[in-house]
Amino acid sequence: MMKINLTHTLIGADGPLHLNIDVDIHDGELVSLYGPTGSGKSSILRMIAGLMKPDDGTIEVDRAMWYSKSNRLFTKPQYRHVGIVFQDYSLFPNMTVRENLTFALPQGEPTRIVDELLDITELKNLQHKKPHLLSGGQKQRIALTRALVRKPRVLLLDEPLSALDSEMRAKLQDYILKFHAEFKLKTILVSHDLPEIMKLSNRVLVLEGGRIIKDCPPRALIA
Repeated sequence: MMKINLTHTLIGADGPLHLNIDVDIHDGELVSLYGPTGSGKSSILRMIAGLMKPDDGTIEVDRAMWYSKSNRLFTKPQYRHVGIVFQDYSLFPNMTVRENLTFALPQGEPTRIVDELLDITELKNLQHKKPHLLSGGQKQRIALTRALVRKPRVLLLDEPLSALDSEMRAKLQDYILKFHAEFKLKTILVSHDLPEIMKLSNRVLVLEGGRIIKDCPPRALIA
């Protein structure tokens, strides 16, 4: 289980936004964060990943404390078992597909997981190609695969499919569901796309003004 209890003040175009989040996410859940732009969705992901430090609170994952203001504890991003995928692919252009995946391996880890993931994601035939030779959908599939190389406990997805056409988006949604089930992840997705949320999520947290105003199954959004 992941326990998130965070407060943080963000400065946006409309002034300060006071994030106040208290939620538990269970093993095997795929939870979507849904709400207007500027409601703090991406910032929550960044704080879980350790890319942003909250003002106060705790982050606990599988009984390991990643952040605690009162205990002066802040686990660095590289020591958190997190895979994160953004809208942009963030691949190293001078590396092949395989090299991009291998680079993400923790030091000293065997490369066996790279071969396994190349098989699962049907990327083996592209493993020696560099990113500039690949389509947008292929690049994002590699970015998703790279996020799994570290065998994360938590997968964070920040609108990773929003730049893709509908056909490729649907295919990669299937991959996300496959990854989520195969690796028994706790997954958090930020998306503005209701059909995507309906397809992928089993739970939705609706944010407004920095707070969760609704915690519901996806179907409740269109009821």
